[in-house]
Amino acid sequence: MSRRMLLALFVLGMAAALTQLALWWLTPPPPPSTFAGPPRSSYTLYDFHLTALGDDGRPALFLRAPQLDRRNGDDALYINAPRFVLPQNNGPAWQGHSRFGWVNAQGTELKLLGDVHMLQPAVDGGPPSTITSHDITAWPREHRLASAARTEIQQPNATLVGIGFRANTATRTLELLDDVHGTFLPTTHHAP
Repeated sequence: MSRRMLLALFVLGMAAALTQLALWWLTPPPPPSTFAGPPRSSYTLYDFHLTALGDDGRPALFLRAPQLDRRNGDDALYINAPRFVLPQNNGPAWQGHSRFGWVNAQGTELKLLGDVHMLQPAVDGGPPSTITSHDITAWPREHRLASAARTEIQQPNATLVGIGFRANTATRTLELLDDVHGTFLPTTHHAP
């Protein structure tokens, strides 16, 4: 090889090395990883009781459960195995339980997740009522409930089954939305 060729290779090698060094110095460092693992709770409560007040200052929801987590970022409440009471202005409160629960940061929306069972004791000599459904959304301050899942409503002499429901517990109305079937047992009258 000639001296000229060696000099050209040396200059080319130095240019490549200087270019690489310039790239290392001028390229910004990679951003740090923002992944911090699963969401962390800002606090956790065990065996708690909660009373949520309505706009009028009266209780709109009583809630107790073995565990409640409040997550950073969305300020929502995540609840395991909630047991709840929805007080009514006219009549006994609805009582119930579900597998999981979620309450939004404002406290205006409650999601009862998994199988949900609700009971309202007898009202003014009328029969008690039970609702069995799945994934119910409740708006306690507005006295409203809704679900898109299969729902069964039972009273001692009647059973109604349908897909989806909405209810207003203040006006004591409940509407099954689709594919409704009912079974009504005859009432027996005793002679005096």
